[in-house]
Amino acid sequence: MKDFFVGSRQLTVRDEMKNISFPVLVQYPTDEVSRPIAFGPYAINVSPDAELIGEQFPLVIISHGNGGSHLLYRTISTHLAKNGYIVAMPEHYGNNRNNNTLEHTTENLLSRPRHVSLTIDFLLSDNSFSRNIARRRIAVIGHSMGGYTALALAGGVPRTKDGLVLKVASDSRVKAIVLLAPGTGWFMNSLSGVAIPILMLTAEHDPVTPKWNGEIVLNYITEKSKLTFKEIENAGHYSFLSPFPATMKNPNFLPSTDPTGFDREKFHEQLPVDILDFLNENLNEKFQGFSNVEVK
Repeated sequence: MKDFFVGSRQLTVRDEMKNISFPVLVQYPTDEVSRPIAFGPYAINVSPDAELIGEQFPLVIISHGNGGSHLLYRTISTHLAKNGYIVAMPEHYGNNRNNNTLEHTTENLLSRPRHVSLTIDFLLSDNSFSRNIARRRIAVIGHSMGGYTALALAGGVPRTKDGLVLKVASDSRVKAIVLLAPGTGWFMNSLSGVAIPILMLTAEHDPVTPKWNGEIVLNYITEKSKLTFKEIENAGHYSFLSPFPATMKNPNFLPSTDPTGFDREKFHEQLPVDILDFLNENLNEKFQGFSNVEVK
């Protein structure tokens, strides 16, 4: 597949039912030359508001972690856009770096999947994108709480710690999910409804979403032939975030830290490639099952 230049557009999606709005950054293939553009402290090679190439492309939504940012997965998003994907990154209202008022609330568990579905709704109805989205080729990538979000959208039935079943609407438009160090404690014995291809990558040294989170997926997914799993040796929970600029790296800023000896820059040369390979293989209308469960 040819490498495209990468366009970008900043959108605002509104949730009329909740009377809130949230920003969404979209990256997509374009013929207009990309250049380094500042998004807060980060530089991303894009062509702002460039014209989208007149073809149909798969759509990927990236769901960030608890108290995180939609800008923290730019190595993944840019690589996917360069290789023929439209990638949308919503900033989850009430559970982001600037506003984390919904952290640890039932409302957050209900709202996060809704944000993703609303983003899909918006893009499928927006004149700038609707004609260029392959509607049967939509995926979600989720890190940490974003992993919870992806599993809920894929048919997982979340429960509170008190056992209350949450009425979270799954989204049948989502045909594959990628889980990066996912938070899964809400899905004990309730993942039988997840029957789409899954790539799950966990970290060997992860105190935030420790090993049992991955084991929930391994144990309770019924169609294990659709699960590809790998534990990343010596990685930490935050190793899945794009490398931070040197000025932001600080032992006291945990998202910028990794276990001793782990090379995040090198890891992010391969991580987007592996995700792209999985999506290319599995985002098709007639998925052929495979078995590829591996632990390292």
